[in-house]
Amino acid sequence: MYEQHFGLKEKPFSLSPDPGFLYFSKGHKLALTMLEYGVESRSGFTLISGEVGCGKTTLIRHFLANLSEKHTVGLVSNTHASFGELIDLILLSFDLDYANKSNTEKYHIFESFLINQYSQGRNTVLVIDEAQNLTPEMLEELRVISNINADKDQLIQVVLTGQPEIRDTLKLPEMKQFAQRISSDFHLEPLSYKQLAQYIKHRVAVAGSAEELFTAKAIRMIYNFSRGIPRIANSFCDMALVYAYADGLYKVDWKTVMQVAIDKKNMGALGIL
Repeated sequence: MYEQHFGLKEKPFSLSPDPGFLYFSKGHKLALTMLEYGVESRSGFTLISGEVGCGKTTLIRHFLANLSEKHTVGLVSNTHASFGELIDLILLSFDLDYANKSNTEKYHIFESFLINQYSQGRNTVLVIDEAQNLTPEMLEELRVISNINADKDQLIQVVLTGQPEIRDTLKLPEMKQFAQRISSDFHLEPLSYKQLAQYIKHRVAVAGSAEELFTAKAIRMIYNFSRGIPRIANSFCDMALVYAYADGLYKVDWKTVMQVAIDKKNMGALGIL
């Protein structure tokens, strides 16, 4: 809608995770390092947590897209118990047939799969997104599944990503044994004001413009409204560009951002910022 007006090739602030727009703040760089270390060292469990909208899924997609071909990856993106048993979701993520099998047979299928992958020199990685939905019972099942070893090597590396609640679950007394299996973890914090300014500039540049489309005061207001959470900032930036386009402006100023905030408050479906 506004791309041509601002000299952009595409929308820079989509709410959908897009690894092509990933901005590497210091926190994101450290989180990626933890992911790479956890997988390459075959160290068992890696945990990446963060508030909603802080970029966990985008980071994971970038990480998976850059894994070497020696890795076999399974992704479980919805862990709610209503979607089925955990072992079923895991087998499905690796495209393994488990229809009409008992739980014992399912575990045997997965064990044989891991051994086969290992014998071919492949590293099996299981990524579980939205891990905050895992119950203590499901986490214990996951721990048992991960116990399949060959000599000193673990046959599967597990990456957990989720909201802060997953950390609360892992602090429960009954989760002590599981928590001890986590070899690397990192918690993604919201962006600072300086980081958010760089984030906005980065996404505009990736979308095709070398221009400064947001004034310093506009960015300060976006930071205040978004609290440094990228997904919320994206929503403000996108709508601010729409408003600026409608008014024939070529740069977003603080008045435009304020109008977006007012309209979000007064006319949004939820009546909240």
